[in-house]
Amino acid sequence: MTATLVAQGVAGGYAHRTLFHDLDLTVAPGDVVGVVGVNGAGKSTLLRMLAGELQPQEGAIHLAPRDAFVGWLPQEHERVEGETVAAYVARRTGCAQATLDMDAAAAALGDPEASGPGAPDPGDLYSAALDRWLASGAADLEERLPAVLAELGLGARVGASVESEGSATAVSADSLMTSLSGGQAARVGLAALLLSRFDIVLLDEPTNDLDLDGLERLETFVQGLRGGVVLVSHDREFLARCVTRVLELDLAQKSNRVFGGGYDAYLEEREIVRQHKRDDYEEFAAKKADLVARARTQREWSSQGVRNAMKKNPDNDKIRRAASTESSEKQAQKVRQMESRIRRLDEVEEPRKEWQLEFTIGEAPRSSAVVATLNAAVARQGDFTLGPVSLQLNAGERVGITGPNGAGKSTLLRLLFGRQQPDSGSAALGASVAIGEIDQARSLFAGASPLADAFEALVPEMTSAEVRTLLAKFGLKADHVTRPCGELSPGERTRAGLALLQARGVNVLVLDEPTNHLDLPAIEQLEQALESYEGALLLVTHDRRMLNTVRLDRRWHVDGGVVREL
Repeated sequence: MTATLVAQGVAGGYAHRTLFHDLDLTVAPGDVVGVVGVNGAGKSTLLRMLAGELQPQEGAIHLAPRDAFVGWLPQEHERVEGETVAAYVARRTGCAQATLDMDAAAAALGDPEASGPGAPDPGDLYSAALDRWLASGAADLEERLPAVLAELGLGARVGASVESEGSATAVSADSLMTSLSGGQAARVGLAALLLSRFDIVLLDEPTNDLDLDGLERLETFVQGLRGGVVLVSHDREFLARCVTRVLELDLAQKSNRVFGGGYDAYLEEREIVRQHKRDDYEEFAAKKADLVARARTQREWSSQGVRNAMKKNPDNDKIRRAASTESSEKQAQKVRQMESRIRRLDEVEEPRKEWQLEFTIGEAPRSSAVVATLNAAVARQGDFTLGPVSLQLNAGERVGITGPNGAGKSTLLRLLFGRQQPDSGSAALGASVAIGEIDQARSLFAGASPLADAFEALVPEMTSAEVRTLLAKFGLKADHVTRPCGELSPGERTRAGLALLQARGVNVLVLDEPTNHLDLPAIEQLEQALESYEGALLLVTHDRRMLNTVRLDRRWHVDGGVVREL
């Protein structure tokens, strides 16, 4: 079914705060609209409204036809205790709800007397529910699921946690979602998307935790959809390859705008628009300042003329009054003319500056010349084996690490820095090594402790006031620092991790998927901070633009437990 989604004059936010207003957007078949903006600008809020999960504060959202199938996939992969992969996929594809609705309609059809007077005809309800059930793909979902899981490489093994590779248990439709690693959960989420049959698809951060192969499959899927797509993503290369239009939510200017063309065209046009706004304001401000200065001068001349007339004719009241009156009237007229010109100026509001994440990475004294060494090191975990690996990381070296999920990247990092002993071979860590790390799970900031307390425990040399001041620079204000770490969003935990890097001195920096959950301006700021950082760097990422932007000396590729240098 072809469907069109239209938002007219929509305003959205939470509580009494409005994040955006007067938003107009039409999503027609074949449209791929990328929604961009800083974290907190209302991107996820907008998707929830388009999905019908949240009512707009103002305006209206129309769907044509009204029974079109809209799929909304939130950004985090929910881990419901006891939920199997099959149940998860059924829920994410809408098949589970369609099945429940059809069962309820069938029950009502079988007991027509249960319906009260004036109730809809049970036959019509069943017919509509059956149509939706068939349209959702629920009829053959069970048969289609194993093939897609196998195609995505999920049938080989399942990890015990987000930080481990390898186990003897194969992923199947009956596997529990809570047993999957982060990358595998992301692949199951991708499987749900590939198996879905939505008329309009709403995707919130679909690229998180996907490896390069998963990203390519996602891109192929999105590019091949006939229906409309609205997506939120911080993966710049994914946006550049997929979107046909960009909707920018500008929190600083309290505005929104749709840009035609793809993502790269948006970047160019956005800069032109912003430059025009700055130029317009500067022209207005300069013109207004000139008129105000001239009016002030006219007033001063008027006052000076009266004083001069009185000095020259101190005893002649008639002349003095005439001079005063004539001078005052002429100058007052000029002042009124200036004030009138000022009032007639079209007011141009000064562009507000967006909050920017500006930080540096604290550096410790230089470590030994050799930071870490592996010599024929082998690590085994279940039926998974990494190695033998022989490599050396030197002080100041910048290494990019790539490879599919589950290939052994996290195991390699643990071996390098002494967190896991090799089963054979050897591993050695250099002297005076000060490691700073942002791990994929953002595990430093988890649990029930308030953020401020957890941060202070990691930097005991800082006072409470210093900790709060630092966190505020990273956009973590009073309402964040008192909340339990586990209640913070992934993006907020990532910013806390970046703040810790600034607070601590490090000479070895380990970043494992650092761009996950960061907004686009923050990613650019991180890249700038890495440019000036002089210590050793290990960057694990699937962000293709970051790999091309950040200066790297070497590239290691990990695949199937084998590490090779590119």
